[in-house]
Amino acid sequence: MNQDFSIFTLVTQASLVVQLVMAGLMIASLASWTVIFSKLFGLARIRRANEVFEREFWAGKNINELYAEAAKRSDGSPMERIFASGMREFLKLRERRVTDAGSLLDGARRAMRASFQREMDAVEANLSFLATVGSVSPYVGLFGTVWGIMHAFVGLANMTQVTLATVAPGIAEALVATAIGLFAAIPAVIAYNRFARDIDRIAIQLETFIEEFSNILQRNAGTPAGGSH
Repeated sequence: MNQDFSIFTLVTQASLVVQLVMAGLMIASLASWTVIFSKLFGLARIRRANEVFEREFWAGKNINELYAEAAKRSDGSPMERIFASGMREFLKLRERRVTDAGSLLDGARRAMRASFQREMDAVEANLSFLATVGSVSPYVGLFGTVWGIMHAFVGLANMTQVTLATVAPGIAEALVATAIGLFAAIPAVIAYNRFARDIDRIAIQLETFIEEFSNILQRNAGTPAGGSH
């Protein structure tokens, strides 16, 4: 007798526990794809914004004018916000009559480092979720498979004659859970590795900017505020 081995039939005929496992994996897969697309567009937007600000910064514009423009914008790039935080602290210390170049530079660097950490926390948001889906989903799928096979063999215990035709449907239903687990895990792992590499590049770019801007502030520490670079 021909058996229906379509995915839909295997899912609907699986035991309740296996169906719950499949449903959880599908939800995790849907959530991970949402994170993947959000991260893909978000990181691209951050890279473009950083490049625009970096070109503007190195165009030789007065840093006070750049700071005034950055202070007005609420949707600037991470690099622009780091620049604004360092410049804000530098000017604040000058207003307090701090004249020591080392103190001015240390204050600005601490402010930029704190801003850098906030920016990286925002950039790395939801990255751990992809890592969790990528590492846990195969095991959850395997649990569903083991449970389904166990359930299938328990159901065969009362049969006097067991053939491949009677065993196959139960095993096939159980193996669908492993397939769904891999379907959820593989894109999450690939995306996590890609995004982790992209985020490392962004972090290096921002850290390089902090060092370069610190050198500019060090040169300006002994001169009146508002010099060009």
